[in-house]
Amino acid sequence: MYKVGIIGDRDSVLGFMALGFSVHEVENEAEAAASLHTLVKSDEYAVIFVTENYASKMEEDIAKYKDRPLPAIVSLPGSTGGTGYGMAAVRDAVERAVGADILFKD
Repeated sequence: MYKVGIIGDRDSVLGFMALGFSVHEVENEAEAAASLHTLVKSDEYAVIFVTENYASKMEEDIAKYKDRPLPAIVSLPGSTGGTGYGMAAVRDAVERAVGADILFKD
């Protein structure tokens, strides 16, 4: 069975431990990128969540896995709130999948 992982700062990720997520607490972008590559290479994860504050700085690292069926790498707001990066990433993925931006503009 595949796992679900989350990468981010302590305040953002610890609560996910209660949900059974594999929690990977990091303190900087380099640690976040290293964790991402380790999780992907393990082939044990179906979904890897990355908090927006790190995902926005790791676009190149995340892009390496964009065309792979698994794992899905999804950004989500951290404990300090959303930056809009995650929604922009969803919009780009939908546009790639269907060939047009079908999501409503703000």
